[in-house]
Amino acid sequence: MNIVSTEEMPKETIVDFFNRYWGSPKMVISSGIYDCSTLDGFVVLNEDREIIGLITYIFRDGECEIISLDSLEERKGIGTALMKKVEKVAAENHCKRITLITTNDNLLALKFYQKRGYMISHIHRFAVEKARKVKPEIPLIGNDGIPIRDEIRLECDLTDGT
Repeated sequence: MNIVSTEEMPKETIVDFFNRYWGSPKMVISSGIYDCSTLDGFVVLNEDREIIGLITYIFRDGECEIISLDSLEERKGIGTALMKKVEKVAAENHCKRITLITTNDNLLALKFYQKRGYMISHIHRFAVEKARKVKPEIPLIGNDGIPIRDEIRLECDLTDGT
């Protein structure tokens, strides 16, 4: 699997990816407002050097927070490989835990993260409604027709040998 740092990619390629799959590079979540095209991260490239997976993250207060994770080809290990890359970088930077936020409709993500040792640590009720005030293009209805309302924070402790 060809994984490279986002720093090795042309910025416009990263911006185009976020525009296509997120509507813009702006991520509005309860931990902050981020321009994902400027964050540290990794991409998985296919044979044509097109992005088929992308993860972004930040370090703050001894923690690593994953801001975005996309895998365009399910069940091929792309998301897992990107998570392992960030977990390795987080451990090298002496982070005590990794956190992330997903929305209540994202059942596949909840399954994916929990299978990899992440635990639900907090539910931010109605957080997405607040986020829509900053980023109105966030849809009202998400996966499987579920209204998108809440954020779910998950975390994984890195001090337990993960």
